[in-house]
Amino acid sequence: MALSKTEKRQKIKRRVRRNIFGTAERPRLSVYRSNKEIYAQLVDDNAGVTLASASSRETKATGTKTEQSAAVGKLIAEKATAKGIEVVVFDRNGFVYHGRIKALADGAREGGLKF
Repeated sequence: MALSKTEKRQKIKRRVRRNIFGTAERPRLSVYRSNKEIYAQLVDDNAGVTLASASSRETKATGTKTEQSAAVGKLIAEKATAKGIEVVVFDRNGFVYHGRIKALADGAREGGLKF
């Protein structure tokens, strides 16, 4: 029997997370996309803590979901630079690097993050 959409994403997520690890100097930028919102957080996997987070609920950005995602990327970049973080590891969380995920990544790059 074929895997469902969520099972397929979870399988990809496990495969990707084997190689991606965030530290305090270079945290993991984890992205989650739901049907309505998009969330991003900087995670230090050594300590198991979230250093900063941002979401489309927080930005109050209007426009398309893609435009909102770019605003979330800029917001997470601002929060990261305020904490002295410039370099991150991008974790797309099993989602395809396209559309809203790509818009968030581009927004974070515009905000000054390097990955």
